Amino acid sequence: MTKKTYKNWYAVEEGGIFWLYFDKAGSGTNVLSADVLDELQSMLNELSAKQTKGLVILSAKQNGFIAGADIKEFTSVKSVSEGEALIGRGQAVFDLLEKIPYPTVSLIHGFCMGGGLELALACRYRMARDDIQTKFGLPEVKLGIHPGFGGTVRLPRLIGAPAALDLILTGKTIDVYRARKIGIVDVIVPDRRMKDMAVKYILNGPRPQSPSQLLKLTNHSLVRPVMKKVILRRMEKKVNRDHYPAPYAALNLWSRFADNPRAMLAEEARSAARLLSGRTAQNLVRVFFLRNRLKALKKGIQFPVRRVHVIGAGTMGGDIAAWCTLHGFNVTLQARKPESIASAIKRAHGFFKKRLIKPRLIRNAMDRLMPDIGAAGLARADVIIEAVFEDLKVKQALFREIEPRMREDALFATNTSSIPLEELNSALKRPERLVGLHFFNPVAKMPLVEIVSGESTDTEEVKKALAFTGMIDRLPLEVKSSPGFLVNRILMPYLLEAVRMVDEGISPVDVDRAATDFGMPMGPVLLADTVGLDICLHAAETMANNYTIEIPDLLREKIKAGHRGKKSGQGFYSYSKGKQVTPKESVSQTAVGDIKERLVLRMVNEAVSCLDEGIVDDEDLLDAGMVFGAGFAPFLGGIIRYSRSEGIEKIIERINGLERKYGDRFHPSEGWKRIVQKSKSSKV
Repeated sequence: MTKKTYKNWYAVEEGGIFWLYFDKAGSGTNVLSADVLDELQSMLNELSAKQTKGLVILSAKQNGFIAGADIKEFTSVKSVSEGEALIGRGQAVFDLLEKIPYPTVSLIHGFCMGGGLELALACRYRMARDDIQTKFGLPEVKLGIHPGFGGTVRLPRLIGAPAALDLILTGKTIDVYRARKIGIVDVIVPDRRMKDMAVKYILNGPRPQSPSQLLKLTNHSLVRPVMKKVILRRMEKKVNRDHYPAPYAALNLWSRFADNPRAMLAEEARSAARLLSGRTAQNLVRVFFLRNRLKALKKGIQFPVRRVHVIGAGTMGGDIAAWCTLHGFNVTLQARKPESIASAIKRAHGFFKKRLIKPRLIRNAMDRLMPDIGAAGLARADVIIEAVFEDLKVKQALFREIEPRMREDALFATNTSSIPLEELNSALKRPERLVGLHFFNPVAKMPLVEIVSGESTDTEEVKKALAFTGMIDRLPLEVKSSPGFLVNRILMPYLLEAVRMVDEGISPVDVDRAATDFGMPMGPVLLADTVGLDICLHAAETMANNYTIEIPDLLREKIKAGHRGKKSGQGFYSYSKGKQVTPKESVSQTAVGDIKERLVLRMVNEAVSCLDEGIVDDEDLLDAGMVFGAGFAPFLGGIIRYSRSEGIEKIIERINGLERKYGDRFHPSEGWKRIVQKSKSSKV
């Protein structure tokens, strides 16, 4: 046995087969940086000249294969030519790998994303560990670019255009079983047999994975224009080309060059480089780093958790319980009515079927989720999450009842969305132990959890909350206790302004269209209906006790009429079987620009007040909260980033104009003065 070591790689030769291990120096995760690619190129040049039976590429790290390219290097790109050079380096190395004359195998466990998948595609065979944690994807469009190391070329050739474009254009992640079904993976293998299977493939040389004749035709020059037209029509309904140009560029790339791999590789590099230097990519890369900053908040905190107890089996409580169960915890779900728990567990089963697929995994998850009418799990739980109705007295009565039965070292959290902790914890003998864990709806889709601390909250309890949030794959954001906290505090004026406009006679369709055209994932009127108009009113009234908020009469009138939104079948829109009935086309004459200004600047102004009051520590955290908790236009990089890019003085001028036209609710926040002062001092 011989061994050769580089900084980030080491090769072991056994029985005429080279095992090339990737172990990124100074990093807990394998990513493809310039020095990694340079070393790989040197090693491949050496290995390609040797008489050997085969090459196996695998990760020396426990957490996964390769997470993708080193995003930090993207921030150093200042021009299209620099971007082409960076991308061209990766293309050259993977071309070299693809041309090696003997069998090559990528042995995959954990994540295989972006450039990692593109490296695997350059190998003759791909083997993956039989594990739900083994994931595949080309998420580059989420960074405002598209695959650049040959992914747009090799993936359609390997599995056909429909499945390949589905991954490339959406950036979605798939599990190992889906990857095998569509042909990315040649074979799924138990961990103990992976190396043996790699040797078997190298020595026996089975036929590599290839698409059926029908799927091959999907890349044909006569078929591509028709497919492009169909895909384009579908994509234009979901993705604004001006905001997110990357999927459109990738589709155009495939439609023009799919039958000419060399030309497609060259254009792939140029196209990705052009996107990389654009505003959308720069802002989405910033959002990527904001995500990483939130993820890092849990590092180094030790808090062992096995059992979680959730109180409240409504939509939020049931979904929190299901999400915790999905992540391996034993969960007990408490509610007063058995039918509420039954409904939540039925909903959880459907969720597990979609996520886990395999009957064995679904069954194991259901075994971990236990109905608990008598609260037997309360005394044993490491984490207790209260998620009952948003009512101060109801919550306080519950706290008095359960506090004597909780373990002293258990994390006790409330999922309140707007009530300050100082009001809630007055019912506790130990108020310092209460912390807020504010999830957003739907739990499975919204990545943010606000970690709320009050004046008396113990810092150790906050640390536990940060650690637990990381364990369930959510992004923790520390916020100061105040009515509405951060996200709902900023969203409420936005929602109420939308209701006011509808009350003025502006069509809900126009209001929502102005918001989605700006870049919001859902219009405010539809959002209010989806959340529930009664819940919106309750939160607004809670906040109105502390802030100057005028609640439009129309909101109370809707609730008085029994129109609570989607859940009642009627709100500002109508719903049938949980789905929105297509509304009539707008007949209002209000300019879309004026609607957008009123909506967006209400949010911006409130965000500056939150920053000024110290609800979060800095501008980046505020931007992270609004992107991950409210879906605020990621391509703009965040609400404060948007304000700075528009120009602070211009934003203030626009808010002043709205105040003159619509009144005091648009009065500029006092926080603008400090932002202006900070901007001036940074220029000195």
